[in-house]
Amino acid sequence: MQPETKPSHTEVEHVKAKSNYLRGTLVESLENGITGALFPDDTHLIKFHGSYQQTDRDLDSERARQKLEPLYSFMIRVRVPGGVASPAQWLRMDELADQYGNGTIKLTTRQAFQLHGVYKRNLKAAIQGFNAVLLDSIAGCGDVNRNVMCSVNPNESRIHAAAYEAAKAISTAFTPQTSAYAEIWAPAGLTAGEDLPKGSKEEGNWSQVFLASPAQEDAEPVYGKTYLPRKFKIAIAVPPENDTDIFSNDIGLVAIEENGELIGFNFAAGGGLGMTFGMPDTFPRLADLLGFVKQEDIVKVCEAVITTQRDFGNRENRKFSRLKYTIERMGLDAFRKEVETRSGVAFEPLRPFQFKHSGDRFGWTQGQDGRFHLTLFIEGGRVQNTENYLLKTALREVAALLREGEFRLTGNQNLLIGNILPEQRNEVENIFKKYGVLDTTFRQTTLRLNSIACVALPTCTLAFAEAERYLPQLIDQIDAILRKYQMQKEAINIRMTGCPNGCGRPYLGEIGLVGKSPGYYNLYLGAAHDGSRLNKLYREMLDEAAILRELEPLIAAYAMKRNPGERFGDFVIRTGYVTATTHGTNFHN
Repeated sequence: MQPETKPSHTEVEHVKAKSNYLRGTLVESLENGITGALFPDDTHLIKFHGSYQQTDRDLDSERARQKLEPLYSFMIRVRVPGGVASPAQWLRMDELADQYGNGTIKLTTRQAFQLHGVYKRNLKAAIQGFNAVLLDSIAGCGDVNRNVMCSVNPNESRIHAAAYEAAKAISTAFTPQTSAYAEIWAPAGLTAGEDLPKGSKEEGNWSQVFLASPAQEDAEPVYGKTYLPRKFKIAIAVPPENDTDIFSNDIGLVAIEENGELIGFNFAAGGGLGMTFGMPDTFPRLADLLGFVKQEDIVKVCEAVITTQRDFGNRENRKFSRLKYTIERMGLDAFRKEVETRSGVAFEPLRPFQFKHSGDRFGWTQGQDGRFHLTLFIEGGRVQNTENYLLKTALREVAALLREGEFRLTGNQNLLIGNILPEQRNEVENIFKKYGVLDTTFRQTTLRLNSIACVALPTCTLAFAEAERYLPQLIDQIDAILRKYQMQKEAINIRMTGCPNGCGRPYLGEIGLVGKSPGYYNLYLGAAHDGSRLNKLYREMLDEAAILRELEPLIAAYAMKRNPGERFGDFVIRTGYVTATTHGTNFHN
């Protein structure tokens, strides 16, 4: 059963229902030269095509004073299933950032690319630019399954490689079937199912970007005409690394091996980190483990969860529309039974596993096949050139050099250059040494290496406070405290967001900072270092001085009183600074 739109449903539900499978009036909006914005309904629909309409909030007041409309531009989110992109795809994103964006590439916490500052008149050309190298932005945003994440190094072992193949299969299965994406964004005179007439080999495979053909009548067998009630996220992790924070996802999959082979996944459902200040009925929640699912059944069970959410999710209030609230309303046992009935697959008993951490391992590693992999720290996930640090140039030179290999985006906003031929390792290393990239990675404190910040101001419309632009200088101050107590080599997760929606996973930070108003943050403590426990509110409305004043005695106590091997998040609970959050429903207690 696929729900029909009702009068009580939200505005977004009605927009989706009448959109003709995500078309709306996007073509007319894009052609309207009077404004840099889209028609209001189309601002909802373009999210399904991977883009958000934004303004430069730094300039809003001055433009209003001059009686000018806000400076509208668009963020484009480009899907990278499993986080793996080719050197040619990296080079294209680098080129498009300069040609149509603000010159930077943002690496997201969902292993996707983001281009920022793209004006409406350039949207189509930018999208065509990455479509031509077999990247797409459909389902980068919107009420659908978004980029499927996977532990970052598929060539490290056979298990990683098999998990990556599963991520690609899941991504393909739940990509929207509408031909609207091809219809709106394809070059003039070219339709889905055709190839580009000229250019490189990759540019001759346009049809591979799309699943639908104009000869077919549009249908969405999984999603239906109104798609899902809200966004949906899936991630895979290979123990002992939980580098994709699987418990924060609607579906989290823990890869299970037997005799060196991937046999299936421990299946978790119901994670999601967004909440709303002042509404205690909204809360972050970690996914519940439901049982073990064999590898051959994983897509089938994922589909059963998605269609259960499609049919039972809340379409009357988007604040309560994520799967986590559907499970709370149905009850976990009833939800599990519904999924088993729809999929025809019974969950088996959970298989043993252990996560040790949720961060990235920096530096060089070597895979079973002898090839090398290098993980680099990218602060805030922002790839750019600055006066003293030409990161973007260095990565461009490496991408142009590699005969084989991949650029792998991590779930922590960092970058792994993977599958490097042994004979090219020294060349790669020399380029990064020339531009100081290796030094930048290796000289950081472990706090900075374990940091995440969302974009926040100036472009995010939801942000109350800074995050990406501010966290580095705050870490400078916290690092000074860590050095004072000889704790600078202690790995502590720190996450900062400009609002409570959770894009930077702040509620999984051993230190979490969530913007409340400009310059003021709520401080959360006590998450598990391996991503298996949420943190808890410790203090509200702190400015920088107050944040440092609260953290110093905690760090001092941790240095003097911690047990051997005890993580900071565990310490603050054991010593009574905060109580443990055992479930999302007691997050606010």
